[in-house]
Amino acid sequence: MADQSFAEMRFADFLGAVAAKSPAPGGGAVASSCGALAAALAQMVVNYSLGKKNLEAHQPALKEAVGKLERARALLLELAREDAAAYSLLNELQKLPESDPRRSGLAEAQLLAVRVPQSVAAAGVDLLVEFESLAGRTNRFLRSDLGIAAVLAEATVRSAVWNVRINAMERPDRKEIEAACDGAITKAAEICRRVERACAV
Repeated sequence: MADQSFAEMRFADFLGAVAAKSPAPGGGAVASSCGALAAALAQMVVNYSLGKKNLEAHQPALKEAVGKLERARALLLELAREDAAAYSLLNELQKLPESDPRRSGLAEAQLLAVRVPQSVAAAGVDLLVEFESLAGRTNRFLRSDLGIAAVLAEATVRSAVWNVRINAMERPDRKEIEAACDGAITKAAEICRRVERACAV
């Protein structure tokens, strides 16, 4: 399951895989998928804004946003797969006896299990930056959808940080990682609040 692309799964099958008694897909894949949903929802807002005469001045930026959001959605789905694979490997190595030579790869597996959710959190922040640029430039009848997309993107950051922290517990650079997590959460919250204020009805 960890090597399967979640983009190819039926949504119900993905939910079933998450619900199963199995280490992956778990919170990391859910965090990434939440970000992909945020990107998709914002793209719907943009698509309803393209060609609008009252938004004529913003059309070039809106067309550019479509490409950015499509790439973000694809990236987050790929990160969902990578996270499931990384955690599956980490879980497997952690269960091995201390004498097993395969445990020599444990430190590298721990690092990968930190870096993937870090990338998810960074992608969530990038989405929020994009959403803030779209606020006030998109169809006003879809303000609630853009607001929801922002909430989902913030949830992506906060969720990914949970995985970063738990997987970094035994790393020597844990304090630096924790500080970066705090910074990502603060930035995401600040931008999300600004987007929500801009989208308020």
